[in-house]
Amino acid sequence: MFIDRARIQVTAGDGGNGKVSFKRAKGMPKGGPDGGNGGKGGDIVLRVDDGLNTLIDFRGIYEWKAQPGEMGGSKQCTGADADDRIIRVPAGTVVHDEVTGEQIVDLGPGDSFVIAKGGRGGFGNEHFKNSVNQAPRTASPGEKGESKQLILELKVIAEVGLVGLPNAGKSTLLKSVTRAEPKIANYPFTTLSPQLGIAMIDQSRRIVIADIPGLIEGAAEGAGLGHSFLRHIERTTVIIHVLDAFPDDTQGDPENTPTPAEHYRAIRQELQGYSSELAEKPEIIALNKLDLIPEEEHAEHIAELRVALQLDSKQEVYPISAATGQGTDALLQGVWKLLHSEDYTPAGW
Repeated sequence: MFIDRARIQVTAGDGGNGKVSFKRAKGMPKGGPDGGNGGKGGDIVLRVDDGLNTLIDFRGIYEWKAQPGEMGGSKQCTGADADDRIIRVPAGTVVHDEVTGEQIVDLGPGDSFVIAKGGRGGFGNEHFKNSVNQAPRTASPGEKGESKQLILELKVIAEVGLVGLPNAGKSTLLKSVTRAEPKIANYPFTTLSPQLGIAMIDQSRRIVIADIPGLIEGAAEGAGLGHSFLRHIERTTVIIHVLDAFPDDTQGDPENTPTPAEHYRAIRQELQGYSSELAEKPEIIALNKLDLIPEEEHAEHIAELRVALQLDSKQEVYPISAATGQGTDALLQGVWKLLHSEDYTPAGW
């Protein structure tokens, strides 16, 4: 299961109270104040765990609390500080304040962040001793720990995102080039949540690829799986736009059969509608399902697509068959070249 959003409340520990105490020993029945300070309350710390890739641990758990600091003791003994409460989250977790909507932190690999600070311990009565008041009977309480209502949102971290309409063959392509095992079936929205896989070109080169749920018209306005899809694709650096070379006709009417170019424009419109920055990401087009025609006709189909979309010479189009693996090696080589070109800027924070 992939959980990409969670709502929680975090409460750091209160500081321990200061102690009111006086020295009592043989020959010292009325000794001076010796009450110690309270210990600090535990912080709430968000820490990235590389072994996590969902927010499923937060399902059904709303409140996360740290322990309070220990009360001060006699003989000027300071109370023990409470341990921090560590909350482990996957890399790519973005934290927002639910009340204000403000983004607090965007956590990348190896990050750790104090999201709520524990209260400071109160002062014991020894702290209040002065020349005027030699025997204070006052101690201060510990400070309250911070409490916040948070929204956690996970964005998939991948160098490459597969985009396309439902049934374009994205899941099949991911399975073909990686060891991922996405669910594959011949109906829309087989993929309901992002799937990650690592494509190994050779021992020294690998590419992290995300298969994102398919788009439909109106996705930029939230239709279907739209906003979920688009939020995850924001993290990627390069887009592989998977097109079905033989789209299904509309309601069995051959005259209304959409073309790959029409499908391409539909996806580009949704990307642009959501974010111009997203639409400007480097893109490679993969024309899929070409195992259904002879290889000598592949160039003709590519040429037709180029003309229909008025593509310039810099726009890469690769003929592939995700089902058979045909053309996928060349596709991965092209993706690697684009990722590591002079214009490449690594995705990150």
